[in-house]
Amino acid sequence: MSKMLGKIGVATGVAALGIVGALATQPASAEGQLNVYNWGEYINPEVLTRFTEDTGIEVTLDTYGTNEEMLAKIQAGATGYDIVFPSVHMRDIMQKLGLLYDAKVNTLKGFENIDPIAKRSLVDPESSYCLPYAWGAVGIFYNREEAGELTSWEDFFALPDKGKKITMLDDLRETIGVALIMNGHSVNTADSDALKQAEAWLLERKDKISAFTYDVGPLVQAGDIAAAHWYVGATFLVLQDPDRLGFVIPEEGATMYQEDICILDTAPNKESAIRFFEFYMQPEIAALNTLQQVNGTANVPARDLLPDELKNNPNTNPPPEVMAKLQIFEDLGKDLRKYNRVWTKVRTAQ
Repeated sequence: MSKMLGKIGVATGVAALGIVGALATQPASAEGQLNVYNWGEYINPEVLTRFTEDTGIEVTLDTYGTNEEMLAKIQAGATGYDIVFPSVHMRDIMQKLGLLYDAKVNTLKGFENIDPIAKRSLVDPESSYCLPYAWGAVGIFYNREEAGELTSWEDFFALPDKGKKITMLDDLRETIGVALIMNGHSVNTADSDALKQAEAWLLERKDKISAFTYDVGPLVQAGDIAAAHWYVGATFLVLQDPDRLGFVIPEEGATMYQEDICILDTAPNKESAIRFFEFYMQPEIAALNTLQQVNGTANVPARDLLPDELKNNPNTNPPPEVMAKLQIFEDLGKDLRKYNRVWTKVRTAQ
């Protein structure tokens, strides 16, 4: 999945948090290097700047668009990266492959701030290898003037019958996941009949989907697309223009993601990476990043530092009854081949 999220002005963000004094530049106390490989636009640049100011450690940032792209590059022998930000099911895959370093994260200063519910790894349930970082729902981003008010996937797929355009994510787990949810199945099922049902459901609606894409923000804003299957980061755009834009977690249910921060086993700067973990676990820093990303944070004290428009937002902090309808991906192992076959048929169907 890709997480191309909106950006909030850093100066505005810090003022909103009221933490300018707490984040004042400290004298550099160390020197070194940290090489970060992360989702595009998925970390507030100010976080990296402040890390360098605080520690003297210089940071380089390279980005990727999907978990699969990142894994392929690492497996192909890319070296030099220190930390990566995989979704939790991908970090489980990477740990099984021996690609991750056991940083003993749960013993580091600040780990007490991490919500126990964020320990979602099936391979590393105590979070020894990786730091739970951020999470969010994947729902519907829409233009109210074009789509009206939406509350469900049924509303979403009814739009093309009214002459309106919709898009879905170019992501096999996310898009097949919607079909599985709509047919009453787990997004992690390996049942062949359930996957055939999801395939048929998507194929029946293929001609209604204008595109499978991540790049929809400006198109929804302009009304060129009425509604898009997209990430909760769209809430940033909604807050800027609430009369015209909306984001909803569909009432039938939806997927959610969680990203973790992991040190690669081949990392050349493991000490710098551990320094970054401890730096990021400060509530003020986690809040600064969350304010820009407009998603959920695993850092409990950081939530209290957020402005009310985020802290009390039903999309960024859903109530329990909505959370109960969110499903998170797990490592499918060899069963991923079944999903690949479904996706190939859906994407190539005429």
